Amino acid sequence: MNWITKFIKPKIKSLFEKKSSQTEENLWTTCGCKNLIYKEDMDSNQKCCPKCGAHHKLTCKERFETFFDNKEYELIETPSPKDDPLNFEDKKKYSDRLKSARKLTNQDDAVAIAKGKVKNIEVIAGAQDFRFIGGSFGAASGEAFIAGIQHSIDNKIPYIFFSCSGGQRMMESSIALMQMSRTALAVNELKKNNIPYIVILTDPTTGGVTASWAMLGDILIAEPKATIGFAGRRVIQDTVRETLPDEFQTAEYVKDHGGIDLVIERKYLNSTVGTLLNVLLKKAEAQAKQESNVTIDKTLQSAS
Repeated sequence: MNWITKFIKPKIKSLFEKKSSQTEENLWTTCGCKNLIYKEDMDSNQKCCPKCGAHHKLTCKERFETFFDNKEYELIETPSPKDDPLNFEDKKKYSDRLKSARKLTNQDDAVAIAKGKVKNIEVIAGAQDFRFIGGSFGAASGEAFIAGIQHSIDNKIPYIFFSCSGGQRMMESSIALMQMSRTALAVNELKKNNIPYIVILTDPTTGGVTASWAMLGDILIAEPKATIGFAGRRVIQDTVRETLPDEFQTAEYVKDHGGIDLVIERKYLNSTVGTLLNVLLKKAEAQAKQESNVTIDKTLQSAS
């Protein structure tokens, strides 16, 4: 009797509990509006709440599938620098955090780069997975970002990036901070080559990411209600000693104050970016033609 009560009954109970929780998890999800949403409805709506319209975070795979034409894309392999160069440890070893994040996301780091088409225009796109240590930006993210830019320059095609990050990765200290200047210089190379660079700011985009490559796009687009800022709201409020508006640091607030160009719903990003690329590419083509004509004129003048 003792054996039955101590082993058999708890075992049977645990089996039913696991099955029940898994079924519930697969069928339903929650939203900030406190509504219980049928997961199938959320997925079919590109992870946007059908009741309040909140844009939930996407994985890199989901992001590429919702953005590229016909969900078709090719992942680009990027360099992998040394893990944990500082042997960092707080409550947990950084190396252990990396292992956990890689197991969770099935990615080497927070950033993934892919090649595909948007409205039949070939582009390179990058995305961040917030599940990977808050989408924090370290050496590996920097290498991936720059590799994406190099592919854009080599193939002379636009570069699109989806930001979703809390900022630079503190476990890599100055190595992570150094990526701010590296990525800014890389973006400058895109501009030298007249290659369009569009950034889509998603929730959240904060810290060193906002202070570097995320705000350097030719066009800055944000998803509705995305948090966009550098320092946290409480830090700013305590510094200026004033009560900030409720909508402070939302995409709409930043747009109204001239920080970004557009706020676009996720389902319209493919068509909107496609239209913008058509305009930018024609402008770049016209500029290149004009520069070519100037060069020809100078050559003819020197020859005569």
